[in-house]
Amino acid sequence: MAVNTVKAIINGNTYNLTYNSATQKWEATVTAPGSSSYPLAGHYYPVTIQATDTAGNVTTKDSKDASIGSSLRLTVKEKVAPTISITAPTSGAMLVNNKPTITWTVSDNDSGVDPATIKLAIDSTVITSGITKTAAGKGYNCSYAPTSTLADGSHTIKFDASDYDGNAASQKSVIFKVDTVPPTLAVSSPADGFITNVADVTVDGTTNDATTSPVTLTIKLNSETAQTVTVESNGSFSKVLTLVSGTNTITVTATDGAGKTSTITRTVVLDQVPPSITTITLTPNPVDAGATYIISVSVTD
Repeated sequence: MAVNTVKAIINGNTYNLTYNSATQKWEATVTAPGSSSYPLAGHYYPVTIQATDTAGNVTTKDSKDASIGSSLRLTVKEKVAPTISITAPTSGAMLVNNKPTITWTVSDNDSGVDPATIKLAIDSTVITSGITKTAAGKGYNCSYAPTSTLADGSHTIKFDASDYDGNAASQKSVIFKVDTVPPTLAVSSPADGFITNVADVTVDGTTNDATTSPVTLTIKLNSETAQTVTVESNGSFSKVLTLVSGTNTITVTATDGAGKTSTITRTVVLDQVPPSITTITLTPNPVDAGATYIISVSVTD
C-alpha cells in the first residue's frame, strides 16, 4: 500500500501536507500562531501528525509520543517587548524624603514579564533584590524603598525588564531631586529689638539653598500681606519697609524648591514722640559762689 494523505494539526487548525518527490517527504508551509507558546503547558504548541494509507489505515503521532514526541513541540516566540511605566517619583520631582518609595509597572500581553529580569539602578547602584512584585495580568506592579538614604541633590533611576521570550523593554529613566535641608537665611539688619525714630527701615540679608536654588523670599510687616522680594544671584536681598508707630514685627521667610522653609523674625520699635520735660528744680537756689547744687528734672517718654 501507499501513503494517501498526511495531515498536521496545530493549535486547532488542520493542514494538508503535499508529497515532495525531491526530498521524498510530505511538506507544508504553515503560518505560526500569532501568540507566544510560553504560557502553554510545557511552553510549546503540541503538533499532531496523521498519516493515512490508501487502504484507510491511520497512524497518529503527537507531542507525547515516546520516540518522536519531542520533535512535535512547536516553540513560538513573540517579538513585542514589554513596556515600563513609572508612577513615582515623577520627572523633575523635588522630594523631602530621602528614602522615597519608587513605584512602576511592567506590562506584557503575550509571553508575560519574566519577574527575574525586573531591576532598577539608582545612580550607579544596580538593584535586583528587595523589589516588591505584585502580579497584574501577565505583568507586575512593582515598588522599592531604598535601604540607604539618598544624598541631597539630583538622582537618576533607570528601569529594565524582559519578557519570557527574551524581548527587552526599552529602558525607562526618571531624574528627580532630594532636598531635606531648608534654605540658609541670615538677616543682617535691622537688629532684633532695634529702636528708631525713622519710619523707613531697610531689611538686608542673604539666603541660599545648595540643592534647589533659587530661593523664594517673602517679607511680612505686622499683619500685612507678605511681599515677595527679589533675591540676587549672590543670594543677597534688600527691602525698605515703612514702620508704624510702636512695636513692629518683621517676618522674613525663605522657601526652597522642595517647599522647605527658614524663617527669621525681627522686632523693631518706631518712636517719633520726643521726651516731655515737666519739672525742673535747682537746689539750692540761690547758691553760694563756688558751691555745688543739684539739678533735678522730671522727664517722660
